[in-house]
Amino acid sequence: MAEAASFANLWVPFCRKHDIEPRNPETYFSLKKDPFKNKVRPDFVKDRRRVKREYDEFKVRINGLPDSIRRRSDAYNAREEIKAMKLRRQTVEDEPLEPIKVSKATWMADGTHWPGTWTVSAPEHSRGDHAGIIQVMLKPPSDEPLQGTADSSPLDFTEVDIRLPMLVYVSREKRPGYDHNKKAGAMNALVRASAIMSNGPFILNLDCDHYIYNSQAIREGMCFMMDRGGDRICYVQFPQRFEGIDPSDRYANHNTVFFDVNMRALDGLQGPVYVGTGCLFRRTALYGFDPPRSKEHSGCCSCCFARRKKSASVSSAPEEHRALRMGDDDDEMNPSLFSKRFGNSSFLIDSIPVAEFQGRPLADHPAVKNGRPPGALTLPRELLDASTVAEAISVISCWYEDKTEWGNRVGWIYGSVTEDVVTGYRMHNRGWKSVYCVTKRDAFRGTAPINLTDRLHQVLRWATGSVEIFFSRNNALLASPKMKILQRVAYLNVGIYPFTSLFLIVYCFLPALSLFSGQFIVKTLNVTFLTYLLVITLTLCALAVLEIKWSGINLEEWWRNEQFWLIGGTSAHLAAVLQGLLKVIAGIEISFTLTSKSAGDDNDDDFADLYLIKWTSLMIPPITIMITNLIAIAVGFSRTIYSTIPQWSRLLGGVFFSFWVLAHLYPFAKRVDGKTRTDTDHRVCVVRPHRDHDFSPLGRDFSTVWQYSDWRFLPVSLIFFFWTWRSQPLLHHSKNEQNWICSKR
Repeated sequence: MAEAASFANLWVPFCRKHDIEPRNPETYFSLKKDPFKNKVRPDFVKDRRRVKREYDEFKVRINGLPDSIRRRSDAYNAREEIKAMKLRRQTVEDEPLEPIKVSKATWMADGTHWPGTWTVSAPEHSRGDHAGIIQVMLKPPSDEPLQGTADSSPLDFTEVDIRLPMLVYVSREKRPGYDHNKKAGAMNALVRASAIMSNGPFILNLDCDHYIYNSQAIREGMCFMMDRGGDRICYVQFPQRFEGIDPSDRYANHNTVFFDVNMRALDGLQGPVYVGTGCLFRRTALYGFDPPRSKEHSGCCSCCFARRKKSASVSSAPEEHRALRMGDDDDEMNPSLFSKRFGNSSFLIDSIPVAEFQGRPLADHPAVKNGRPPGALTLPRELLDASTVAEAISVISCWYEDKTEWGNRVGWIYGSVTEDVVTGYRMHNRGWKSVYCVTKRDAFRGTAPINLTDRLHQVLRWATGSVEIFFSRNNALLASPKMKILQRVAYLNVGIYPFTSLFLIVYCFLPALSLFSGQFIVKTLNVTFLTYLLVITLTLCALAVLEIKWSGINLEEWWRNEQFWLIGGTSAHLAAVLQGLLKVIAGIEISFTLTSKSAGDDNDDDFADLYLIKWTSLMIPPITIMITNLIAIAVGFSRTIYSTIPQWSRLLGGVFFSFWVLAHLYPFAKRVDGKTRTDTDHRVCVVRPHRDHDFSPLGRDFSTVWQYSDWRFLPVSLIFFFWTWRSQPLLHHSKNEQNWICSKR
């Protein structure tokens, strides 16, 4: 991080000077398009060449950090040994000196001692067992713009603002035996630490595998929140866009239908769901407060659940106190009661009303309610001192959340593997609204798992979280009257969709059952059944057309979404239902690992991870479905061929539906069959008889042809091989009459 902060002193002003997009240096220098397009400053070429060289040197320094740290530590340890020897010689003059062994340590660049060595950590300073750490890498910027000069840096930054935002490294305290609540606990610790260190009214949440692709996206999100009426918006969700996906998007990683159709539709209701990354939050909404004027914007069911006994006291409360409410049941929140909800940090409690005030819209019009006067944010920021940093370290300790409402009503919600959906649901349940912001240029970009096993495990985690939501108090059926009816339906769908796997399994086995029994799916094709089938088919076709039109995808990409819907539904969703039921009924907790999104060992292939085969039990149901349908097709053909009166129409009906199931599972079969490259020629080992031996002509020709076959046809080649073997057993011939040809790739 120190190296990154040092490079940022050059990179950030360079981006401001020349309007560089995207501002991720690795992505910018890897762009295929012309970097000089629309650049008019004469020094751009020189500046870009210099920054590119600095960035290459920066990457080399990062790669060499382990070796440089080892060499520096060896030098510091040798110096400590010399000091110890000198000290001993001063105290003991005549006695022979024995070698002194100084405990090895890791020394950082600033001369500070890191507990333990580079490979062996000191006690109570290891992963999962260490104190809270906060390191300020870049100090808070000044209140006034700071213009650069021609001599202050390698580049000419005259008339360029060279200020950098504050950069802080935070590692919360971890001790064995404590439940640290994974990502939700880390986010809550960051919320508390940032409230003391900077206390910005808005918080941007990005996963570690995402980066900012559009530097103006945050400003666009803030415009929604600071516009007239925007004080009731709890968060602004941006769509997820991914890089590094295989061109065919075999496992529907882009998820375009969800992000460009479903989320846009939710934007017309109470707002989109929170998807865990690419989201700009209002800090006071994370603190569990109700939105301003919550009494005036009650839900459609508020007439049945209205409480009017406190309306007089609410209307008489001051405007600044009326904006901080924790529910209609409570009185106006007294700051003296905050310690029961937020903990005993006075710094954190004092920052809450400040953050709420700074996030208000500008009161530049009489229609703006609960606004802030112009110029209120121009006051200078307080200096960051040691006591502030010490207080920030105390709020990220393990014990701080004890007997508070962090994780229950405040911050990210605990108790679910999909804490993102639950956190957004709680905000909507209190009456907040959210906004879906689709920028012309992608706001953020990230990576996604392209390996089948990693993708299935990711879907399994999402589906298991949905099952947990369905069996918890976060079920949309139990929502408050402040949530709109259609928004409840949307959240109810989030908790129900994994259960559709039960019906999907039946549908996948039904065509095979029809072929095994010799009976069609229905007894008679009457008008009622055909009418019902026609209506369902036309409805699904209309839905597909609308999805393609609204999302702007082509037919192939839409078909990939449909294929992975069946693959995930018959594997991950089914397992999620079973695991969710085990957790609810038997109390068996399910542990999950982080989704692997790394590439394979082949550094020259961007999609090397796509071809890796990692066995998982989630593959058993789809494999069973494929084998059952294939056997059923073979049985159906055999019965029809050898029957007295072949009924081809009944056979074709069953075969059609079986092939329809197999067509959906084709990407899964393509991955499981062991095929690694589309241009790979796998050759198999076959037995070819001697040319003078009395052998079946078909067997002789076939064995020669299949010497250069693909692995996918290995079962077929084995069938023909054993057929020829049965006609002339190979064991009856001597070894000299056999010619074994084994060729490999």
